[in-house]
Amino acid sequence: MPSYHPSNHISRVETTGDTLTGRAGLALFAQYLSNIDLYSLLEESFGHLRRSMKGLPIWNLFLQVVCWFVDGTSRHIAYFDRLKEDEGYAAGLENAPEDLASSHTIKRFFKSFTWLAGGVFRMVLNTLFVWRLRLEKPGVVETSIDTMVMDNDEAEKRHGVQPTYKKVKGFQPLQMIWRRKIGDAVFRGGKKHSNSGNTVINMIKRMVPLIRRACGETVLIVIRLDSGFFDEEILKVCTKLGVAVILSGKMQGTVRQYVGSALADHWSEFDNGHQVWHYLEFGWRCNNWKRHYRTFYTRPVYDDRQRLLEFARPDNVIITNLGVDLDVLKHCSAEERAHWLKPETIIASHHGRGADELPHRGLKDFGFEELPFKRFGANQALYYCMLIGFFLHETFKEDVLVNVVPATSYATTVRRTVIDLAAKIVRSGGQIILKVTQAVMNRLQFDKLWERCQRPPRIPVSN
Repeated sequence: MPSYHPSNHISRVETTGDTLTGRAGLALFAQYLSNIDLYSLLEESFGHLRRSMKGLPIWNLFLQVVCWFVDGTSRHIAYFDRLKEDEGYAAGLENAPEDLASSHTIKRFFKSFTWLAGGVFRMVLNTLFVWRLRLEKPGVVETSIDTMVMDNDEAEKRHGVQPTYKKVKGFQPLQMIWRRKIGDAVFRGGKKHSNSGNTVINMIKRMVPLIRRACGETVLIVIRLDSGFFDEEILKVCTKLGVAVILSGKMQGTVRQYVGSALADHWSEFDNGHQVWHYLEFGWRCNNWKRHYRTFYTRPVYDDRQRLLEFARPDNVIITNLGVDLDVLKHCSAEERAHWLKPETIIASHHGRGADELPHRGLKDFGFEELPFKRFGANQALYYCMLIGFFLHETFKEDVLVNVVPATSYATTVRRTVIDLAAKIVRSGGQIILKVTQAVMNRLQFDKLWERCQRPPRIPVSN
């Protein structure tokens, strides 16, 4: 056979003294973190952990941990040792190679946190939440509170890893979700069920004043919960705070009895353009509750264009204080009040809980479920770093990557599109220059992304 010798045939491999990186997009993210003034917030909150000026600054350790999450190449702490040998990676983070943390440094860093540090991490997360609220100034803030199971079944024994309702051992933090972001969270052991103790009530009491401080006293706050939070005490607290609540109920015998006796003309129809529901509205209270609440019994008529038989319909019960507690809508205009009192609005908002589950999936795609440390405090600190990184990853998409990737994109898409880019880092004329190919410059308009990173909205250090 004739031999094949193309003109672009590679003859051998050699090393280069040039500074190269395969994660050029991390330079954008690092610039973004610096210019939103995140480091001031972190130093103010955790600066006391630095015992000696010989060690790395606290903000730099957080930067490297958050970028490790964004990179997503490895979930093992030992990966920091490999990164420390990469001069191009260090240059992309605007660090010298000797300033990159080793795996031992990262382990010591996380082991310095006790379980009490969770409160400080929550304040940082809440500050980020308030930052975005102040920027957007929404007239209505619809949030969901839910738990997220972190499967640690295959990990070695960990403090706080306990059986969960999903029949795996792990952690089960409680989280408040708003527009693909997690604005508050409580890290908990796996056996803590949805409404364990007073955690949910305390979270509501904590977050409602923060939301009103950011958006004004007239903002309408709507909290959505699933049936795991079926508790009149939550309804009472929301009523006292003037907050709307939309709660999934349970199929109590009295509910089934009333629905079974309802006449056909008592039912109404709700069509969202994709699916049709029949619903029945009535007033109801659980046996030991003190008062009645507005209740909707819903059942879908068809699914994927296939009509459902009666026995196959996934029926649902929705309970709300909208229309019962007048103070909830007292700051709304007549038009807004009429909108939120409509059954269709309440049912549609309840269905929005499905989309609120997506940040859990997005967080796990951004980070991981199995936590590496044996002590609860260290795992809690890593979990909150993952939450903070995920929050900033979402705002990075909104502030910098607009028109490049959809805001709903998962971290894997962002990595393949923006982060995993080859670049050369050179020094010229007293400047450090990041050079990408012309194809990348044209496709992503990389120069415009860089400009957006220089002038992002800054984080207010105090609430």
